[in-house]
Amino acid sequence: MDSKIRVAAVSYLNTKPLLYGIEHSPVREKITLKTDYPAKIAQWLLQDEVDVGLVPVAVIPQLNPAFIISDYCIGCDGKVATVCLFSNVPIDEIRTVILDYQSQTSNELVKILLKNLWKVNPEFIFYDGEFRHLIKDNTAAVVIGDRAFEQKGQSKFEYDLGEAWKQLTGLPFVFAAWVSNKKLPASFIKAFNDANRRGVESINKVIEELQDYKGLDMKKYFTESIRYELDAEKKKALEKFLWISKSFKSHSLFEGV
Repeated sequence: MDSKIRVAAVSYLNTKPLLYGIEHSPVREKITLKTDYPAKIAQWLLQDEVDVGLVPVAVIPQLNPAFIISDYCIGCDGKVATVCLFSNVPIDEIRTVILDYQSQTSNELVKILLKNLWKVNPEFIFYDGEFRHLIKDNTAAVVIGDRAFEQKGQSKFEYDLGEAWKQLTGLPFVFAAWVSNKKLPASFIKAFNDANRRGVESINKVIEELQDYKGLDMKKYFTESIRYELDAEKKKALEKFLWISKSFKSHSLFEGV
């Protein structure tokens, strides 16, 4: 490992509090930090180009080993606002779903919800590039992150995946967690966790520094839509999601739930 620990984080609005905490904490001197979209972070972690990543949780089974190193995550407990299925027809009329290349977790989640909650069986298409212009007729698409804000009002129907998961399971959801692909020093993990906590406790200061999201109620988004604490209920939800997504193709899901 390099003298500094290599950290990668998502560049979306929802990570701003976590990044603020890191940038304003002593741990910043112990790391190199770069940002990109979630699937890219996962790729870097899988290829050992970084030591720690704020990654879509669906990548965890692909890592050996994998360690969740923080008590903070990108999660929700109901509506999340920025992970949605957009469509111009009702859910039961959707025939094709475009998956968002930016997050494996959201793609796995929409498959689970379509099968088990909405009881529809569309064709899935993966696009490695911009695709929102293809949301028309019976074709819907998963859109995540800041682009979901842009898509709101552009499509007739919007299905919030966090809200739908809560309806299906009664649980919150974890979209991304801080995961390392190797054991890290306990002193670093403590400092990193403290930095995350500092950021979550500094929401007002984070909002003061943001200039590019005029018209958005950021206080509501950071405190109601996004839930940062990786508490016991989120850990339970994460375990359920990983079990389901791993067995998704060959088992009837949620029997007895």
